[in-house]
Amino acid sequence: MDILILAVVIAVVVIGAISGLVVSGRKKKQLPPSAPSSTPTITAPPAEPHVGEEAEEPREEPRRTIEEVDLPKAEAPAPEAPVEEAVELPEAPEIEVPEPTAGRLVRLRARLARSQNSLGKGLLTLLSREHLDDDTWEEIEDTLLTADVGVAPTQELVERLRERVKVLGTRTPDELRALLKEELLTLVGTDFDREVKTETGHVAGGVPGVVMVVGVNGTGKTTTTGKLARVLVADGRTVVLGAADTFRAAATEQLQTWGERVGAYTVRGPEGGDPASVAFDAVKEGKEMGVDVVLIDTAGRLHTKTGLMDELGKVKRVVEKHGPVDEVLLVLDATTGQNGLVQARVFAEVVDITGIVLTKLDGTAKGGIVVAVQRELGVPVKLVGLGEGADDLAPFEPEAFVDALIGE
Repeated sequence: MDILILAVVIAVVVIGAISGLVVSGRKKKQLPPSAPSSTPTITAPPAEPHVGEEAEEPREEPRRTIEEVDLPKAEAPAPEAPVEEAVELPEAPEIEVPEPTAGRLVRLRARLARSQNSLGKGLLTLLSREHLDDDTWEEIEDTLLTADVGVAPTQELVERLRERVKVLGTRTPDELRALLKEELLTLVGTDFDREVKTETGHVAGGVPGVVMVVGVNGTGKTTTTGKLARVLVADGRTVVLGAADTFRAAATEQLQTWGERVGAYTVRGPEGGDPASVAFDAVKEGKEMGVDVVLIDTAGRLHTKTGLMDELGKVKRVVEKHGPVDEVLLVLDATTGQNGLVQARVFAEVVDITGIVLTKLDGTAKGGIVVAVQRELGVPVKLVGLGEGADDLAPFEPEAFVDALIGE
């Protein structure tokens, strides 16, 4: 019995000791012994602060209404890089080289002959009759008058022809042709100076030569001014154009286009502006640019003696403040015949006409207007228009003109 009790006590003591060892072992695992000083210390990363641990004390701020609160804006998409398009610059007008003026009328003689052939053929046919009686000579007069030669020149020509035919006696076709050519040349005039004067432009330090172009609208005045610029450029002159017909915007645009084709600068003014001012500026510009010639296209709405005519005289006076006007060319439409002489008289009373330009001479059989207008004004025909082409304005050559009249 005693032995049994002793065994139980020993078992309890053993179990208690074993329990103490287990508890001690667990504590050692939870708290490991300090490492020796030679072992490096491993520092764990700092724990992340919990919410509110390091927050500042809240500050008092004014409350905003919902209207004052800006909502986050959607981010705009990044702009695409612009695609560079090739910009086409307007091409500079190509400068044309006008046809030489020397012998230009000879080259255009066929056109002149087609319209004037009836005059020459009619005269040669009548002069070739075996008997030249009074009726025949009257027919010759009618032929010349129909061609707008004019009454006084016609009478002079018929009288000279009658005398020479009477002296000549027998008349062969070649003799008659030579006779008629000689008399017509005398009538047209071979002693006129038909050169377009631009001397001022060749004087050292002087102003450019100034040419005013006048005439009634519809005669081809602006076109003639543009073509005259080509004539001067073809002869080696440099040109500035003055668009002094400010009452017609189309005239200004038209003249500038003509100028650009040959490299001539055009001075323009506002529509309805003062023509004299434009003309003055054109000569001033020409002087500064050092060109040879300034061409001034003037207005020509009516051929009356008031208003426009006074204005035309003013243009000439204002231009003369720079220097003399070398030429005042009157443009006449050859198809108007004797009515052109009425226009010529009115313009001659306002400005001193120095030369005549006959346009549309290839479109009429009334080539005798050359004789009539020269006789009326006492100034020569210097240029003739024989077509719509840019180089169809030709210096007037009496011999080529008469040859076209009487044919081959």
